[in-house]
Amino acid sequence: MVGLDSMQMANSTLEDFCRSYFMFHGLDVSKPQSIFKYLPILSFTESYIYQLDKMNEKLLQTPYNGKCVFGEKDEWQRETKLLVSCFSNDPVRPLATILEHKGLLTERIREELRLGEEYWALERKLCSALTNKEKILVEDVMKAIHLKSFDYRVLNLLLYQLQGTKVEELHMEFLSISELLVEVADDLYDYEDDVLENNFNILRMFIRIYGPSAAPSMLAKCIGEAEDKYASLQKSLDPHLSLSYQKRCAEATKEGGKVSDHPLGTWSIPTVIQDEELYRLKLKSDIS
Repeated sequence: MVGLDSMQMANSTLEDFCRSYFMFHGLDVSKPQSIFKYLPILSFTESYIYQLDKMNEKLLQTPYNGKCVFGEKDEWQRETKLLVSCFSNDPVRPLATILEHKGLLTERIREELRLGEEYWALERKLCSALTNKEKILVEDVMKAIHLKSFDYRVLNLLLYQLQGTKVEELHMEFLSISELLVEVADDLYDYEDDVLENNFNILRMFIRIYGPSAAPSMLAKCIGEAEDKYASLQKSLDPHLSLSYQKRCAEATKEGGKVSDHPLGTWSIPTVIQDEELYRLKLKSDIS
């Protein structure tokens, strides 16, 4: 069952989706009827995915990473067993069943939901490897960061279905690379919090793979390659659509508290945390 908290927390994603993606469907986000016509399905879907995502993040927590306090270890172990049971029993099946009943479930949407499950599994695998000081493969990290925005792709594909229109592959490819850049930017912004909560974060992973000195430059290289692809695909868009999307990116950047001439903002890689365990213990002692 989708909880009210999940619906409330999913609202920011829904707002961003409507403001950023509706233009690719010829919809005017300033007209309420454009939003409310499709809101129930989009809201339910994003809330369902958001709820599972938060449950998966709970599985990444340990009694020692600052989230659990003394005396709560047994409760944490019981909750972990319940969460493991949920993710081992086809967690997206209820959502897929509802979408199928509504005539909205395509093979492509089904595949994106499967890729979402793959992302959650990769997140658990990588974050566990990080805390247990095990080897991490860059291929797994890059796959995870590409899969991370699967919910946006599910919503986008649903909107094509709801409108009864054919999927525009150029738009999907362009938005996919845009999603990648946004995910990397979010990871840089959330870096300290992700260390504290043991969440997947591309900078955390690069530090483990390449070391604290080389990680920032290796990540900058990945960002540069993605930006080049973004610029190339953007040239293929309809000029009016391209301009509208640039304006939306500038709005989102400004609303996020950043001012930049570049539509996606400037890149600022935070100071790396060389000893994550010590960082968590220090924050925990500062709080107590």
